[in-house]
Amino acid sequence: MKWRALAAMAAGVLCIAAASDPADRLPDPAQEARARHIMQDVRCLVCQNESIDDSEAELAGDLRRTVREQVKAGHSDADIKHYLVDRYGEFILLTPAFSWMNLLLWGGPFAVVALGAGLLVTRVRNRPGDAELSPEEAERVRRLSETDAA
Repeated sequence: MKWRALAAMAAGVLCIAAASDPADRLPDPAQEARARHIMQDVRCLVCQNESIDDSEAELAGDLRRTVREQVKAGHSDADIKHYLVDRYGEFILLTPAFSWMNLLLWGGPFAVVALGAGLLVTRVRNRPGDAELSPEEAERVRRLSETDAA
């Protein structure tokens, strides 16, 4: 059982090492750290739930090289993300930028629920009250209660 756990850990270490090839790294550690920081916020379009820094897909490798080239060329983080968004769409960012469309997308369901709750409360409050009994109904209730008492 211990051997299986060790084999699994070794496989995990090899996978992590494969995702970060030292030959691709930038020679300047500050630039490499900046590139890795950007890569943490860029979605792998193949895996869709991983950053390109964590993914082993070929496309993720290409995107890592693109980010490193952009960092090496001296582009700012915002310029690099803007380049990727222009090319692949906003879906490529794991943390999308604030926009009114995103606000509508995320706030819309809450607004619909709040509107429904408001309509429900309004309908309950404006419900007609209990009407008075007609004299015939009152007499019938009195007779029924007398028979129940007897």
